[in-house]
Amino acid sequence: MKYIFVIVICLVVAMSALGQSALQEMVNTEQSFSKMAEEKTARDAFLAFIADDGLLFRPGAVNGKQWMQEHPVPPSDKNPLLAWQPAFAGMSASGDLGFTTGPWEFKADRSDEKPSGFGDFVTVWKKQADGSWKFVVDLGISHPQSGGPQTLWQPPDTNKKTSSKTVDHAVALEALLERDRNYASAQRKQEFAAVYPMYAARDVRLYRPDNLPYIGVQAATDALATTKGPIRWKPIGGDVSRAGDLGYTHGTYEVKDDAKNVIEKGSYVRIWKKRNGMWRIVMDVANPH
Repeated sequence: MKYIFVIVICLVVAMSALGQSALQEMVNTEQSFSKMAEEKTARDAFLAFIADDGLLFRPGAVNGKQWMQEHPVPPSDKNPLLAWQPAFAGMSASGDLGFTTGPWEFKADRSDEKPSGFGDFVTVWKKQADGSWKFVVDLGISHPQSGGPQTLWQPPDTNKKTSSKTVDHAVALEALLERDRNYASAQRKQEFAAVYPMYAARDVRLYRPDNLPYIGVQAATDALATTKGPIRWKPIGGDVSRAGDLGYTHGTYEVKDDAKNVIEKGSYVRIWKKRNGMWRIVMDVANPH
């Protein structure tokens, strides 16, 4: 029994180290992604770091590699710069799926004194069979003011010991998609103020165009309460980690007025994390088409 106990403890410590090193690796990869965009072009960087099945939103969800290959950048005498840096990140216990987010800024030409655009990005990363990190989803918002400085950030070392076991992927993914569908259904029947706290984590981050991120369930709920007209969400797909503790869903949405006319439509991505056995929204980003 003594030897079995020692083995179990070693496995738990190893899983903790895996999760922390995976988080650091992912953040380092995001920073390398940004550095390549600075040293070469954003297009070169996106082609280098996107997964074969990675999604971009142009404006709806498309296979990113295929879209970029079919839409070459037209010749220009400008040398634009898209710069970004992660400022927050999360990782699954199994160390195979995570996300990064932070501010971005854009200059129409690198020689410009000031950026002409600002926003925040949300990127979902997945560890590939060869051990590299590639992003599988990239979506963001724009807003009129800077979201923060372009400085290198390091994730905190929480020293939190975690362990995980591999779950049935198909079952876990269907459970997450069902949770997303249940949220959509509940939101159509009730006010945001009643529904959102039932599905969102206390530290949820809500991203909506023309606004800086809303952090915390109360701030997010108050922001959503200003939405004009009911929203119809339609999930399309998603993925979950091997541990079944972190996942994402993506889909489309429509907002209708009282006369049932569509006044806004777009795409959304939600990142979910298991909290006390329940899927909770930790990142919520939507962008109109």
